[in-house]
Amino acid sequence: MESNTGTNAIPHNETVINRFTKQAKEFFHKSHNSNQYGLNLMLKLSNPGKEDTVLDVACGPGIIACEYAKLVNHVTGIDLTPSLIERAKHVQKEQGLNNIEWRVGDVSNLPFSDESFSIVMTRASFHHIVDRKRVLEEMIRVCKIGGKILVVEVTPDNDKKEAFNHVEKLREPSYTNAWTLEELTKTMKDLGAVNIGSERFDLEMDLEKNLTSLVPNLKTKTKLSTFQTRS
Repeated sequence: MESNTGTNAIPHNETVINRFTKQAKEFFHKSHNSNQYGLNLMLKLSNPGKEDTVLDVACGPGIIACEYAKLVNHVTGIDLTPSLIERAKHVQKEQGLNNIEWRVGDVSNLPFSDESFSIVMTRASFHHIVDRKRVLEEMIRVCKIGGKILVVEVTPDNDKKEAFNHVEKLREPSYTNAWTLEELTKTMKDLGAVNIGSERFDLEMDLEKNLTSLVPNLKTKTKLSTFQTRS
């Protein structure tokens, strides 16, 4: 997962790398087995074609990048955690894909030229990032004019946001905060995005399983939003 700017950037990045290095194998299986409807929704909203060049920001173990590589000209995946990039390379090799490039790096300063990609996407990364606005600025910068920005992210309702953030911070030290869909949409508009659209789906979270020692016998639902725009 990914990166941050500001005074807390370095220690937080170290926390992210440490946590996801330890979880690399488990995180791969979570990503691989994640809701198929969500993946289909990403493909529907971004509508990738054979001429597209794609950037997967905070690509994790490369599951989504590899799915896009089957449909587009070229995919680049970037993530802060070296062990996740190594697992992504393994996934790529298993699937026999030769049109993917992997980078280890901080997504708050993407190492790519302006307008390098026609589709720029990220999935389930913003709640590990301190300065999400900066990352969105970078995503827009490297996206071609008329290209597509796709964000798939947890977006709790406003009246549930405080409680959701509290529970997630107990569960995962690298967690920062979640935006509501309204906050995400407003930020994209403020950054000049147009043709904004979104769809939502529910993903059930079993807190009995994830928080056994903290909040036993409790289940909840959280909403994830796919968000597509043209820069």
